[in-house]
Amino acid sequence: MIYKTDIQKEFYTEERCFITEILNSADIPQLSVAQARVEPGVTTALHSLNADESYYILEGHGQVEIGGGSPQSVEKGDLVRIPTGRSQRITNTGEGTLIFLCICTPRFTAEGYSALD
Repeated sequence: MIYKTDIQKEFYTEERCFITEILNSADIPQLSVAQARVEPGVTTALHSLNADESYYILEGHGQVEIGGGSPQSVEKGDLVRIPTGRSQRITNTGEGTLIFLCICTPRFTAEGYSALD
């Protein structure tokens, strides 16, 4: 199957980033993929998910915090794995936009999101 992404459907979240859903369907409960966009100088809201999440950095530079650990630098080509239930947030430390894929297993649902700020 081929799933078409409508890039015009990007939306802003309370998490302080823009999201474009690439794949998030009840028909495929084991996986979701979204593209996140974070503006320069912005730190996303501290949160956790009831799913494993991986960030694949497509563009920009940032610092990611997982499970209360020290911030770690990330850049284009890096993959960050965030285990289920761990706190997480990312800061755009670059001059341009930070863009990354958010890959969740099982799929992301609003009910599985916990705000920690």
